Order: sequence, then structure tokens, then C-alpha cells
Amino acid sequence: MSDATLHALGQDPDDFAASIADQIESFIVAVTEVAKGEDPDSAVPFLLLEVSQLLLAGGRLGAYQDVLPDERYEPDLGPEPDVDDLRERFAIMLEPVDVYSEVFDPYEPRKAPVAHRISDDLADVVADLRHGLIHHQSGRITEALWWWQFSYFTNWGPTASATLRALQSLISHVRLNQPLEALDGLDTDEEMAEEDLAEQAGQVMAQELGGLGRK
Repeated sequence: MSDATLHALGQDPDDFAASIADQIESFIVAVTEVAKGEDPDSAVPFLLLEVSQLLLAGGRLGAYQDVLPDERYEPDLGPEPDVDDLRERFAIMLEPVDVYSEVFDPYEPRKAPVAHRISDDLADVVADLRHGLIHHQSGRITEALWWWQFSYFTNWGPTASATLRALQSLISHVRLNQPLEALDGLDTDEEMAEEDLAEQAGQVMAQELGGLGRK
């Protein structure tokens, strides 16, 4: 383990929180700019870069010591910032590729694949991050760190990781000249049997792997 990593793990909580807050604010600003749709052709590569950088902050939170909040109950933050506009903008911009199938869970190999939307994922991640940011901006440093760390493990971390895989897959298809196959109507609003989801996801992954010469 490098000296830099050891230093980060034992970093002063206030300095660590400020560093994480900077990364989170940068992500929110960048994603909000992408959602404006002024350069839609660059949206997916830009999102790949931003989500990758956000997950670096998540990795730092995951490796950091366990953070315990000062109070038993979370202080009232008032109304949560609305992310519906961000969600809708991305849904329109990414419409042809918005829905994807999350297949792999390294420790639950029999778990059924689940349909996701990139637009939903990005909006949910931003909502989680903003929640902690409000704590940080109000001077509740430990509460902010606790929330970011807790929600990294429980929600925004897994969601951002799934989104990153989808974005990386999209760019891989383009760069490797492998046209995307339709997911046969797979959608987040559908009630589908576990075996149907597994079959559709398996077909998609088989096509991807087959295109790479894997049998």
C-alpha cells in the first residue's frame, strides 16, 4: 500500500470530507451540464468519465474508517432538491440506449438480472449525493461523511457501478463496431418472470461475447 493511500485512510475527517465534497460537487455540476443536451454526441463519453471519477470518491469512502454520526437521528433537512428535470432530460437524450440489463453480481450468481435506466440511475445518484452535500454545507461534517459512506454501500455506489458498466459497454460497442441488439422490450416498468429476465439477459451477453470471438 502506498504512502499516499495510507495517508488518505488516516486523513483528518474535516479535510477528507472537504475533498469528497469537492469531487461530489464537480460531478453534480458536470452531469447537470451534460443533461442540458448542448453536445449530445459527447454525452455518453462524458458520462463515462464523470461516473468513473465519482466512483474514485466512492472507493475512498469505502476504504475510509467507519464513520458514526454524532446523533442517533438525522437532522431534518427540509424539502429534498428535485431531480425529476434531470431524470427527464437524460431519458430524452438517451432514449435509444436508456434501458439496460444489469446481469452480474459476483457473490449472487443465481440472482435474476434487473432492468435499469441510465436516466433513473443518474438522477438517483445525484439525489443521494446532494443529500449529504446539504449536511456538509450546513457544517454537519460527520453527518455528511456518514451519509455518503452509508449510501455508497447501500445505494449510490452499486447504482453508479451498474451505470458505469452500461456506459462502458455502449462505448465498447461503438469503438469495436458491434451494433447493439434490442433487449426484446425489456423495460423497468414491466412485470416479468425471473426466467424471462434471465433468458433475455443471457441472450444479450451471449451476443456481446460472441462478437468478441468468445465461445
